[in-house]
Amino acid sequence: MSRWSLRLLLVAAGLVLIGWLIGALWSIVFPVLLAVVLATLMWPPAAWLLRHRFPPLAAAATVLLSGIVVLALLITLITTSVSGSIGQIVQSASGGIAAIRDWLAGPPLNLAQGQLDAVLQQVTGQLQQSISSIAAGVLSGVGGIASGVITLVLTLVLAFLFVKDGPRFLPWLRRVVGDGAGGHLAEVLQRIWKTVGEFIRTQAIVSLVDAVLIGGGLLILGVPLALPLAVLTFLGGFIPIVGAIVAGALGVLVALVSNGFTTALIVLVIIVIVQQLEGNVLQPILQARSLGLHAAVVLLAITAGSTLYGIAGAFLAVPAAAAAAVVLRYIGEQLDARTEPPAAEAALEVTEDAIP
Repeated sequence: MSRWSLRLLLVAAGLVLIGWLIGALWSIVFPVLLAVVLATLMWPPAAWLLRHRFPPLAAAATVLLSGIVVLALLITLITTSVSGSIGQIVQSASGGIAAIRDWLAGPPLNLAQGQLDAVLQQVTGQLQQSISSIAAGVLSGVGGIASGVITLVLTLVLAFLFVKDGPRFLPWLRRVVGDGAGGHLAEVLQRIWKTVGEFIRTQAIVSLVDAVLIGGGLLILGVPLALPLAVLTFLGGFIPIVGAIVAGALGVLVALVSNGFTTALIVLVIIVIVQQLEGNVLQPILQARSLGLHAAVVLLAITAGSTLYGIAGAFLAVPAAAAAAVVLRYIGEQLDARTEPPAAEAALEVTEDAIP
């Protein structure tokens, strides 16, 4: 019992040390993890180009530049859609505020106009008093944008290098570490790459279906910002459970402000139906439960990731949990292989028992 307690304490101390190192080196760890996720998306088209005799440098550069062009076009479409719908949303929001004020002034609350004006003045005064903190927040936001640009550039460069030199990494690692530990490490990393790649590609397909169905419903109902909301739904699909709820709630809110209660209710029904289709049909068929992670584990991983590292942690939580599950399964396989008798001895024991 004391040995197991000591082992658990050592494991806990190791996990705490790893967590501290990740936090201290987050500016390096985060771009590396993002680059790995991005490389899993880039690798299939790059591998196709390699099979058609493209040099590794040309294949990686072609895929990366194509992705940047597609992303730039998408941002342009979203910006155009948002700028064209701002006036309509502001007008609808103003009408909604006026309707709420009329409802508060009427029965059963019967609030006087003076009371409503006093509340508005109080809110305005609070905003004016907070102007300094708002300005400080804007400045910190500018600093965050600069840091985000640096992270993005570093992520793109790392993803390019991972795709270009990826096939050479495991043989190099095995030579450096040695055949013993290097063989185990190479096998674990290869399984993690395969699992994370399957997860990311599957989530991309599922998120694309969600975005097309929900975005199509918003377009049919005439809800403004349908394209940005569809893109947000696609991006939110990479954060299981939580992302779908946030994107759906924002779509319902925009529909409520711009088109009224009936349209918002229809949007809510569409989102619920699409989410049920995703959870009960698409994910079981496409993923085939390859991750082997229970929904509770996924939710706890997202909660822990978002608590420790914000939105980035929520985005990377499920791939990290899947990688940890791969490591645990491999350790279990190695322990079973050491404790179980060899197949020949087991067969011999069965044969001897069968002899009368």
